[in-house]
Amino acid sequence: MAVGLTFTPALSRPDLLAGPVAAALGALRLSDPVHVAPIDPDLADTAAFCATYGVRLDESANCVVVAGRRGQTVTYAACVVLATTRADVNGLVRRRLDARKASFAAREDAVEATGMEFGGITPIGLPASWPVLVDTAVLAAPRMIVGSGLRRSKISLSGKTLGLLPGAEVLDGLGVPA
Repeated sequence: MAVGLTFTPALSRPDLLAGPVAAALGALRLSDPVHVAPIDPDLADTAAFCATYGVRLDESANCVVVAGRRGQTVTYAACVVLATTRADVNGLVRRRLDARKASFAAREDAVEATGMEFGGITPIGLPASWPVLVDTAVLAAPRMIVGSGLRRSKISLSGKTLGLLPGAEVLDGLGVPA
């Protein structure tokens, strides 16, 4: 895994972490190690990243921000699914958010609310009020690669750790075939 990537302990490289991610990692007492590696920001999107750096899609997780709407109320959530799947936004996520309509959050809204770069949003360091919905399949992975909050780096951590993050809710069937 991870051809051409050099991982170091995440907190030793705060320059490779978005501010909210560094703050969250500093405050969390995670039992498993979290590492970060620099990447070419032009290759941050999952398919290009995996192809270039030799990471299998089932070793990579995507974190997408979803906005659920009911009347004038908008509720945000993050969904973490294997890169081999897509989040069931209009089914499971919509029901979990008790929304009439759910869709991917607008880019500018996601960036403003998270303090992270689009294409690098990660489930670590998100607003405390947001549920972090994690697909069961993610937990089974010994190591997962996710965003760092920046497009220029990636984080490596256990799938189990993703299910233990603040606000995490593990949902079976969140990731559906792409």
